[in-house]
Amino acid sequence: MSKVRVHTISLGCPKNRVDTERLLGVLGKSFVPAEEAAAADLVLINTCGFIRPAVEESVETILAAIRELADVSPRPVLAVTGCLVSRYGQADLAADLPEVDLWLSTRELETWPGLAGAALGKKRLDALGPRRLSTGPAYAYLKVSEGCSHNCAFCTIPGIRGPHVSRTLDDLEREARLLVEQGGVPELVIVGQDVTSYGRDLGLKDGLQRLLDRLLPIKGLRWLRLMYLYPAGLTDGLLKHLAGLAGPGSPLLPYFDIPLQHAHPEILSAMGRPFARDPSLVIDRVRAHFPDAALRTSLIVGFPGETDAHFKTLKAFVQRTGFSHLGVFPYHQEEGTPAASLPGQVAQGVKTRRKNALMKLQEAISREHLSGLVGQRLEVLVEEPSPEWPGLHVGRVWFQAPEVDGVTYVSGPKVKPGRIVLADIEQAQSYDLVALA
Repeated sequence: MSKVRVHTISLGCPKNRVDTERLLGVLGKSFVPAEEAAAADLVLINTCGFIRPAVEESVETILAAIRELADVSPRPVLAVTGCLVSRYGQADLAADLPEVDLWLSTRELETWPGLAGAALGKKRLDALGPRRLSTGPAYAYLKVSEGCSHNCAFCTIPGIRGPHVSRTLDDLEREARLLVEQGGVPELVIVGQDVTSYGRDLGLKDGLQRLLDRLLPIKGLRWLRLMYLYPAGLTDGLLKHLAGLAGPGSPLLPYFDIPLQHAHPEILSAMGRPFARDPSLVIDRVRAHFPDAALRTSLIVGFPGETDAHFKTLKAFVQRTGFSHLGVFPYHQEEGTPAASLPGQVAQGVKTRRKNALMKLQEAISREHLSGLVGQRLEVLVEEPSPEWPGLHVGRVWFQAPEVDGVTYVSGPKVKPGRIVLADIEQAQSYDLVALA
């Protein structure tokens, strides 16, 4: 098969990135990356449609590609996939953007080989096969499930991605071994809309435990990180099992990404979230089993009905908990969600002020935590050379997840992308570290 030059843009979350990597894997050995859209045979844009800013970014990215390709001859095939297509439908989008040659929703990924082959004028493409990693030599995402079966009042994901559907244990173990044993990736990051629900639809009451029992013994796996842990799923039984798997020499990192969204019971109840009485319960539960755990959460400010008193409770919760990492997002009134029609919509300026107040507080918490690490020697997973400073590399210590947390800048003679090196922490910034190996 002749070479296919592909220019790829992947927007949104890590789960979307995995989809992009799978779509590129279809092209097999014929795939050749193209730095510029104009030099490609195929321009693939995988979109996000979760909230309004993501929709706007996706549409602008498509429009920018259309403008860039307007005078190119022969014109590359322009394919748009992902959550934007799933949310708004091919028919409506095609009417507004007729320049797009191929639309593909998140529920049509299996049809990609035939559709892409036809659009490219090829007789065939490979069957869906190994992913084409885009994350470099240091880590890879392992998506364990698709969709979500929760009913949070603000969320569009169930409507876009459908209900929770788990991949099989055998399938996940096979892919993990390819990534680690053959691909040489030292870190796997487990992702899904709700990782704690893994396996329930397969009839497994202890799906996540059984998955970890399969993955942790993989030769060459140095770090395994769990993301998107729904708070109600972090039971004492699960945490006890995780504690038994962790410890010296284990790849399992004591890193807990728990999207709590708020702290006041009235707002949590309106959101349709668990732990509506007190989200501190899940924090205390985790710390009882993992006293030194790194905790990340995401919070929404300005949800309909949120008063100054509600926000004061949330701010006090952040101060008291001392999260290692925190993401704060202003509420967006998304069409089709129950929260969109709720009374008490909060002004945009108030949302912005509340977000800024929480991030200012978190910056101080993070700086204090990182300052206490100066002088310590920690393992650093090296990702890539710094684009700005020759000899300096960008890496991460164990409590820094890729793409969402801070980084560790590291230099030294043994520093190389994909390696884990011992380094002395020499400097702490608000969210980043500087180290010498």
